Amino acid sequence: MTITRAIRTPIQHRAVRSGDLVFIGGTIADDTSVSMGAQTANILGKIDGYLKEGGSDRHHVLAATIFVTDLSMKAEMDAVWTGFFGDHLPARATVGVADLGGGAKIEVVVTARAL
Repeated sequence: MTITRAIRTPIQHRAVRSGDLVFIGGTIADDTSVSMGAQTANILGKIDGYLKEGGSDRHHVLAATIFVTDLSMKAEMDAVWTGFFGDHLPARATVGVADLGGGAKIEVVVTARAL
C-alpha cells in the first residue's frame, strides 16, 4: 500500500494518505488570542486546505477528535462546526483538556476518505 505525505513541518506531515484514507494531524489556530469561534473557523479553513493536499475534502471527513480547554465554549465551537460541515457531519468526540499550549483553545484531528 502506498503512503503519500503532504505539507511537511519540522515535526509532522499535515496530511498523510494511506490507501483510501487521509489523516490530518492536530491543528490549532494561527492566532490563539481570538475567540473560540474564530479559532474554530481558522482551524477548519486550514483543515480544508490540508484535505485538498491529501486528496480529499470536507464532505468526506469520517471522524474528528476535538480537544478544547473550556467545555463551556463548546456551543460557540459547535455553531462554526455545523456551518462548515453542513449535512456532512462526521462522527466526533470532544475532549476537555487542561492545556493545549500557546493559548490555543481548541485542537482538531480528522480522518477522511480520499476522493
